[in-house]
Amino acid sequence: MRHRAVVLSALLVVSLVGAAAAPAAAQSTDAEGEAYAGSHVQFTTTGSAVSNYAVGDAVIVENMSVQSSEEARSQAGIGLDVGLSAATSIVGSAVETRTEADASVRLGFESGAAMQAHDNARGIFQVRANDSAQMVQANLSNDAEAEADGEERVVVTKGDGSQGTFIVVGDGEVVVNEEGNVTAEVEEGSQLVYRQYDDGERSEDDEQQERMIQNGTATAEVYLQESAETGEEAGAATASVVEYGQDTAVEVESQSREEVNMTVERTQSQGKVVLTSVSESVFDNAEDIEVFVDGEAAAQADSYSAVEQSAMEGDEPRYYVSQSSSAEATANVAIGIDHFSERAVSMQSAQEDSSTATATPVEEEGDGTDTPTEPEETSGDGAGFGALAALAALGSALIAARRL
Repeated sequence: MRHRAVVLSALLVVSLVGAAAAPAAAQSTDAEGEAYAGSHVQFTTTGSAVSNYAVGDAVIVENMSVQSSEEARSQAGIGLDVGLSAATSIVGSAVETRTEADASVRLGFESGAAMQAHDNARGIFQVRANDSAQMVQANLSNDAEAEADGEERVVVTKGDGSQGTFIVVGDGEVVVNEEGNVTAEVEEGSQLVYRQYDDGERSEDDEQQERMIQNGTATAEVYLQESAETGEEAGAATASVVEYGQDTAVEVESQSREEVNMTVERTQSQGKVVLTSVSESVFDNAEDIEVFVDGEAAAQADSYSAVEQSAMEGDEPRYYVSQSSSAEATANVAIGIDHFSERAVSMQSAQEDSSTATATPVEEEGDGTDTPTEPEETSGDGAGFGALAALAALGSALIAARRL
């Protein structure tokens, strides 16, 4: 079995630009840099920055740069006792490496930072600081406004009302700087995450998911969605996996319109939550999903908090389903796994006849919904059986009497 590991270096600053979603991942090199155009995400890398980062056709950040905190503060003349909001312009470190795999792009930077952009509907990107603290600066598009939500989150609102959130996972701070853009400082071993919501203002469910990502309860996300490929691949289902914890690996083993099977592995034993987003365009009855962990049915919870509690306290596997209000109908499923190391997780489309579900116990027959069959008519409980038995008994008695 393949075990995927995501190793990301230090922290990076990205900028996003709007462009229409391309039908397939593509690369091009021009005077402005190297471009990536996926089904959901587009951006360009230049010598020392990421620019034109767009989710769908929405420009979020025009330019993003990353540099080690020590060098960034030195270059800007900002001491450690000066607030982060004073950092309005940093010199980005050079982009050194670029690799593409599994609907994502990874960039490595000279400062030791690394960024991974995921080609999914949320347009998620991550920037990690592995070797030293990193400073990130994201200059927003002209029609975007940023507002701080505590020290670990900044909410960006576009002119069309759509929103996205910068989240610090681990130790660090993200602020709205003096020019109205976003500046973050992330300590070694921590990361900056961005999530985009294309269905208007972020909901209470979105905020709950952000909180679990921020505090380390949710260590991975899985997006099951329809590819924007054309031709023979049109409408094909794809999986995008985002791993927030370096000790967590998720592998989508198989998927169909009725069932998705995953392996979730952690080097730590403590339970965690895996967030999933399932598009109804690639999964039947997405609003009525059943979850199984290691072949056993998980209990359905009535809130994110209940899922989080069961995972952290090692109670039992639980899951919670909520519906997205986006134009593309999706079901958001939070799965709380009570302990690790390796667990098999299956999401199945609920069946009216539960005997068709591979991991569901077979229900007893005779629920009144099936048409009677021949075995039922001769099984001894069909109509007229009592009269036939009486005639048979009387015939046996007469034969016995003649033999006397």
